[in-house]
Amino acid sequence: MTKLNIYLVRHGQTYYNIYNKLQGWSNSPLTDKGKQDAKLAGQKVQDVDFAAAFCSDLPRAIETCQTILKMNPTAKDLQPTISPYLREQFYGVYEGTEMGQAWYLAGAPHGCKTFKEIVTKYSIGQAKDWLKEADPFHDAESNAEYWQRMDKGIDLIRQADLPDGANVLWVSHGNTVLSLIERFGKGKYDVTVRPKNGSLSKLLLTDDDLQVEFYDK
Repeated sequence: MTKLNIYLVRHGQTYYNIYNKLQGWSNSPLTDKGKQDAKLAGQKVQDVDFAAAFCSDLPRAIETCQTILKMNPTAKDLQPTISPYLREQFYGVYEGTEMGQAWYLAGAPHGCKTFKEIVTKYSIGQAKDWLKEADPFHDAESNAEYWQRMDKGIDLIRQADLPDGANVLWVSHGNTVLSLIERFGKGKYDVTVRPKNGSLSKLLLTDDDLQVEFYDK
């Protein structure tokens, strides 16, 4: 059984992060702080010998990933695998909507007024399903639709023909990091608050499992 050390990084701060807007498949540029977030993340892993790197095809993740790799002496020439399977959750009609408003519209019909309240009482998966329900076009990803796609992304990493014990960089997104931690973190972590921009988590990926070693450092 091959085991891979996954260094999971959330992209640097963007303008939509400042404005508290949902930013799934849409994109806004990294701020100056966001570019610094990427550099600080790069410093955290600059001594890690990466065998591969993966990120979503959204510009904020690509730029963060490229910054991190350029700062790593052994990985500066490594070309990341960029895949739409690894994108953030798709929020449908609520792309670009202020978060508080979007999660109120999703949760209020069910007695929950905030994202934190939905997740505390139910789950992130339930938040996904209720947002799809509230979307008049029903384009927002349900929990099942999201994981059907994301599981393909995880399998992409598994099938990369890497040696046992290889170190892998994965640059991702806030809700995706939360979703991974909720699913595989065995209830040890607070998933009601998004991880910090540029934060580092470490996972252990095997042929049939994903384990969390630490989160949001």
